Amino acid sequence: MQRVALLTSGGDAPGMNACIRAVVRKAVYHGLEVIGIKRGFNGFIEADMEPMNLSSVADIVQRGGTILRTARSDQFLTPEGRAKAYENTKRFGIQGLIVIGGDGSFRGARSFYLEHNLPVVGVPATIDNDIPGTNQTIGFDTAVNTAIEAINKIRDTATSHERAFIIEVMGRHSGFIALAAGLAGGAESILIPERPFSYDEICEKLLRGFRRGKLHSIIVVAEGASGGLEVGRKIKESTGIDTKVTILGHLQRGGSPSAADRILASRLGARAVELLMNGATKMMVGVSKGEIAAVNLDDALTQAKTIDVEMYHLANILSL
Repeated sequence: MQRVALLTSGGDAPGMNACIRAVVRKAVYHGLEVIGIKRGFNGFIEADMEPMNLSSVADIVQRGGTILRTARSDQFLTPEGRAKAYENTKRFGIQGLIVIGGDGSFRGARSFYLEHNLPVVGVPATIDNDIPGTNQTIGFDTAVNTAIEAINKIRDTATSHERAFIIEVMGRHSGFIALAAGLAGGAESILIPERPFSYDEICEKLLRGFRRGKLHSIIVVAEGASGGLEVGRKIKESTGIDTKVTILGHLQRGGSPSAADRILASRLGARAVELLMNGATKMMVGVSKGEIAAVNLDDALTQAKTIDVEMYHLANILSL
């Protein structure tokens, strides 16, 4: 292994730059050359890539987003698109590929390996934290802290006006952000795609709280469970309580990554380089029981990551 390439793909996540930095500097430390591919798999197909060195990744560990940019590529979903990308690996002498991204990015990387036998290692980076084979993904901690900061500020105004506030967070197919932010933020109800919920129970809990003198109520909803506006409308119709809705949206993707995300990204990026150097071909790096682990991409893409049910029940108990 003499030359490796890396790209970021799919939705951006805080900590991607810290991971890029770790990959480049770990590779340079071991005498490898590094090619940075811009705009994800689109750049791979279009040969939008250039050499990277120590200076390329200076002063980026604290920055959100990704200096390599990211994009979704319909063309890479086709064998013809992946064949064009493979021609560029020969043109640039690329012997291994590191893909920083989420589920869709890993599926593309796996298909590319199966068709062209280029060693690939995936690094899980998504605020949704929905990748099997790792306890946590790059960007999740920062996104949760962004939601917590919003909840804290909204709680102040909710108390002042004696209202119920609904806060919609990201999570089309998973409720990891909503559950973590709801528990840490003391939400009265947490609505996630993985668990059924009853509007009657939500409304009764709200009314019970106001009857005993509570000055406000916070409900956190993952976008995949229901729209925040719809939740607010139904609660107001059923209870008469004045409701306000805040949709955090892409605010959760941005911002300087937390210390936890910077450390996680650095550890995973460095380990990805080591795996390629040691002959790995179709792997993903992750965290298991506090240790960096290597997982076969097949396993990561065929299993399902489930929420912590005990944590969900605890949040309900503490919100009585």
